[in-house]
Amino acid sequence: MVRAAVLPAVGAPLEITEIELPEPGPGQVRVRLAAAGVCHSDLSLSDGTMRVPVPAVLGHEGAGTVVSVGEGVTGLAPGDGVVLNWAPSCGKCHACSLGEVWLCADALSGSADVYARTAGGTDLHPGLNVAAFAEETVVPVSCTLPLPDGIPLTDAALLGCAVLTGYGAVHHCAQVRPGETVAVFGVGGVGLAALQAARIAGASTVVAVDVSPEKEELARAAGATEYLVARDTTAREIRALTGKQGVDVAVECVGRAVTIRTAWESTRRGGRTVVVGIGGKDQQVTFNALELFHWGRTLTGCVYGNSDPARDLPVLAAHVRAGRLDLGSLITERIALEGIPAAFENMLAGKGGRALIVF
Repeated sequence: MVRAAVLPAVGAPLEITEIELPEPGPGQVRVRLAAAGVCHSDLSLSDGTMRVPVPAVLGHEGAGTVVSVGEGVTGLAPGDGVVLNWAPSCGKCHACSLGEVWLCADALSGSADVYARTAGGTDLHPGLNVAAFAEETVVPVSCTLPLPDGIPLTDAALLGCAVLTGYGAVHHCAQVRPGETVAVFGVGGVGLAALQAARIAGASTVVAVDVSPEKEELARAAGATEYLVARDTTAREIRALTGKQGVDVAVECVGRAVTIRTAWESTRRGGRTVVVGIGGKDQQVTFNALELFHWGRTLTGCVYGNSDPARDLPVLAAHVRAGRLDLGSLITERIALEGIPAAFENMLAGKGGRALIVF
């Protein structure tokens, strides 16, 4: 029996309770969590913006230590540190055949599995495959990545989602070049990672935008050269900061129609807007045909930072070891399992960066 945060139904409060976790079967690994990040996607799953089978144990950004392995697992042994990979690629579908592993058709198929039970015998699903909101979890070996050398196990949890997503949005989707100008909308965990990534890419001007004036210090520490509190005139203010041209790249980490539209309007003619934030179906963004032609801008979605975790994790680790990427600065709160609901409330209120559950 291990303690976990269970989502009994969509829209219901999380329940901190004991669950019965089986030993790993063939091809599976049991992991004792060191830490798990509270991501906005977890909130989207709990309120039904994104759908997963319930009841479920949420949590998809985590790192921990291997406790035991099932039959057929090679390359991992008890005591090894691992980063959880919530979106493993199958290597066989059309997207994978194109090298676009972040769009794998089967990446989330494991969320429909039954992986544990409540003390009362109710079947539980593993959220986004890995069920990191628990003291321990059992996952397919494909959902684990070796902990890179020299990376603290607790901080490494952030590599599993926030950093891969924010870094990938800048380096893979937007392909920011040295000297370009960048605006990042939303200074949460992913936004802070995107700001650091823009700095690493050599952006000349990095504008951070958020609804909260209290996040300015966080944003500037991550690499922002300018900070704006979001309002109706934000696009105009960004153009004023960039010689009335607009930024080369805007990265939207919020998932709201008004923010996406503002990010698009903030870019120069021919600029690139990358949408990372996950919005609901009610968030409709509109453009007229003439402006699309005139501005020549690019608007693109971004899934998991268009990252290949197996390829990109060693790159991120090298940045961490060299001091270019600071994982700890993304964390604004360290909590226990019981603190997840309050972390959700803080996200809704636009407070803080990443909340990290430490076990």
